[in-house]
Amino acid sequence: MSKDDRSVPTQAPGQKPAPKSAHDEVSAFLAKVAATPSPRTGQRGRLIFAMDATASREPTWDTACQIQAEMFKETADLGGLDLQLVFFRGFGECKASKWMCDSATLLRRMTSVRCMGGHTQIAKVLKHCVKETKAQKVNALVYVGDHMEESVDQLCHQAGELGVLGVPVFLFHEGGEPSAAMAFRQIARLSGGAYCPFDSGSAAQLRDLLSAVAVFAAGGRPALSDFSKRRGGKVLQLTNQVKGAAAG
Repeated sequence: MSKDDRSVPTQAPGQKPAPKSAHDEVSAFLAKVAATPSPRTGQRGRLIFAMDATASREPTWDTACQIQAEMFKETADLGGLDLQLVFFRGFGECKASKWMCDSATLLRRMTSVRCMGGHTQIAKVLKHCVKETKAQKVNALVYVGDHMEESVDQLCHQAGELGVLGVPVFLFHEGGEPSAAMAFRQIARLSGGAYCPFDSGSAAQLRDLLSAVAVFAAGGRPALSDFSKRRGGKVLQLTNQVKGAAAG
């Protein structure tokens, strides 16, 4: 039964709307990816993958590294994805790797990073992405983090600039901290990207969604359709939405 077939209780005056479920959040994320313009064929996709490496991420850092490596491997046969790793940690440390085209190099680079206490530096990540895409087109920015300790206005300004440049930001939010959720949603909206929360129990789903974004950035809708036949689940749902967007 679809949601349209279900009765919806009337909200009492002054009552706050119920928070979105994890299913609703994932569905909204998939819809946004489906609406993202497909990259032009015949060109290698370029994807910046940014990660918060501050101390709060340490418990899940190794898992995140493995997920990212698997995401990158899914695009190996497409011959079309270059990836750059960006991370921040400690006191003002924010680093970007060289552009990489194989998962082995990426995994070595990631496993050499260890988390360190410090404040978030998302503004530096967005500024770096603007600079990179002005030099050579970046198809998308993926960001994985849990907190936000910066000026929301500044982040929104930079997100809007990325939106003008045609670089969607796909944000994966660990833990659901409210102020970070608010900021991440605004960044996604202003850049034309999408927001999706996750927790330690949804690693498999996160892997599939990240892989889908990477495959889409590298090979567009045909590559995503082929990937969904092998993976199924949420990725198949994503493919169906992409097909619907293309037909519309």
